[in-house]
Order: sequence, then C-alpha cells, then structure tokens
Amino acid sequence: ITTVHWHGVQVPIAMDGVPGASQAPVEPGGTFTYDFVVPDAGLFWYHPHVMSAAQVGFGLYGPLLVADPDDPVKVADELVLVLSDIATDDNGKLHAADSGGVLGALLGREGNHVLVNGRVRPTLTVRDGALQRWRIVNAAKSRYFELVLGDGQPFELIGVDGGHMEYSLKRWTIVLGPGERADVLVAPRLNGQNVTLITNPFNRGFGSTEYRSSDDLIVFQPANMPPVAAAELHKVTRDIPAMSAKGATPITLDLVMTKEQGITGFALEGGPFWRKSSVRAAVGEKQLWTITNKAIWAHPIHLHGFFFQEVDEKGVPVSPRAWKDTIHVPVDATRRFLVKLDRPGSWMFHCHLLE
Repeated sequence: ITTVHWHGVQVPIAMDGVPGASQAPVEPGGTFTYDFVVPDAGLFWYHPHVMSAAQVGFGLYGPLLVADPDDPVKVADELVLVLSDIATDDNGKLHAADSGGVLGALLGREGNHVLVNGRVRPTLTVRDGALQRWRIVNAAKSRYFELVLGDGQPFELIGVDGGHMEYSLKRWTIVLGPGERADVLVAPRLNGQNVTLITNPFNRGFGSTEYRSSDDLIVFQPANMPPVAAAELHKVTRDIPAMSAKGATPITLDLVMTKEQGITGFALEGGPFWRKSSVRAAVGEKQLWTITNKAIWAHPIHLHGFFFQEVDEKGVPVSPRAWKDTIHVPVDATRRFLVKLDRPGSWMFHCHLLE
C-alpha cells in the first residue's frame, strides 16, 4: 500500500497524501488521482507517506520543479540535483528495511551508497567558469548532506524551501537536512582538472561523525572549450514582508527521548491535545511555534501544507527572511517560527528522519 505526499506544495488537505488524515492508503492494484493547482514556484518533491522509511529508502521519490515565468534569475545551465542514498549488498540486493535493528531505527538508517539523481558518483562535463544554477533537494530518509565544491569554491545561496530568499548569501558549504531544499548559483573553476562536489559527515550529535569520511557526489570534468572569464555570482533579492508575532498564539514543543518497554525512541511533546503532540488552530490563526531539542541528535522538523518564517527569541524574523517548510533543530537548541494556518484540515508535522 502507498500514498503520495507533495512535500512543500500547498495542496488542499485531500491531496496531502497522509493516510488517516487526508485519504485512505492506495491498495495494490488500486488508484488515487491527485488533482490540484500548484500555487508557488520553487523546487518541491514527492514521496510516500505509508511505510515512508522503507519506501523512500527503496527509491520511491522524485523532484517537482515549478518554474516561474517571471523569475529574475536567468541562467543557461540549470541542474536539478536529487540527493539521496541507498543500501545494497555486494550483489546489488537491497538491504531489508529493518536492517540495523533497534539502533538503526533510533539513529536513522543511511545507505552505503550516496546517490545524485539515482546514480553513484556521476560525471558531468562543464565549461570552466560557466555560471550554473543548481536546484538541490535532500530526498534521503535520514542522511544530512554538508556540501563542499572542490577546495571550497563559493556558492551563492539564492533560495530555500519556498523559493528565493529576501537576499542571497555567499556560502562555502551548504547543509541540507532531510526534506530541505537549496537554490544556488555556482561557477566551478576547473583549471584543467576535475573538481568534485562532496558531502562531509554532518555533526548531528553523539556518535554521528565518528569513523566516517567524506563521500563524492558529482565529478565535474572540463569541456574541450576555452574557459569563461570569472562569472559573477549574482546577488538575488525578493520582497518578503516580515510576519509579526503580535497576536500570535504561542505553541511550545519539546523533542525528547523516550523509553517504553526497554526501547529508546523520540517524541514531540508539549501540544495541548492528542497524545501531547497535537496542535489546534482556527482557520486564519497565526501561531508562534517554539521547538526545543532535548534529545542527543539533531532533527529536521517538517510542517505539511504551510510555509513559515523562522524568527529569533523576540519573535522577529531572522535575516534574510525566507519561506520554509522544514527546519533543522540542533541538539540543545531552540528554533522558532511564525505560521499562518489559513486552510482547514488535519495537517501533519513530524521529524523528517523517516525511521
């Protein structure tokens, strides 16, 4: 059985793909028609919301790029990069979805092969110095990606989950938790040599980087063409009005570790309703969510159906302002966001470590 969740797309609740909340699971041989208008431009993605860890881990996911005809960024070379991983044995047989037992479920299972668009370490021939635009999504079920190009060549981060940010930022690394997206400009300098995009082990907390090394993602090799003069990584801006915390309903949630029948797990607690993890809102209500991570590993929290603005401890949107649907919450840290819940339905929020 399965469903399809349209991660980041503001669809009607009946199209959200969550069994028990928006639809019944689709049985083997059955059908379900997803019919909706895509309201926003940007890079989104889709994946099952039934046995998500197993089905995503076996490769059921894909990108959804919604183009804006009025996009001010015009770059000839655009790539959509779907980052993920998969676990196979030496004969190419998929590992069982429950491999690693309880510890695998607790930490989040990561595959032994990292993938870009379904391939291991693909090679791409590019013109030295030519400007490129990369739309990147982390579609892995548990793995964080910490991206570095070559010896630390710059990225211009122009957008995140909900499209362009208020203004772009120069970055030498890009970190994406599961479910997050990035829109970047790059102009790789090759100087006659291959340059590799790698991912470093990301420190999620206790034991998450020990005995681990970097992984190659893509190898860029120089085309038989003269280099382009150093391309300018354009600054990109967008008018994003700041949300105000005035009148917002406070919602406080804690990420905690639990232990039931001797088995350690995680939970989101603090909601005033069902199982201490449900939040109620009136249509059109604005809420200020405060999420504190009291566990020993970082977690990416995803809210279905809505974009939000991250804010500081005073409730002021952080700069540059951006629309997000997935937020990284480090260990022993608190993250806050403002959201306007302007469409009816039972919308899920959860950690996007799919185990």
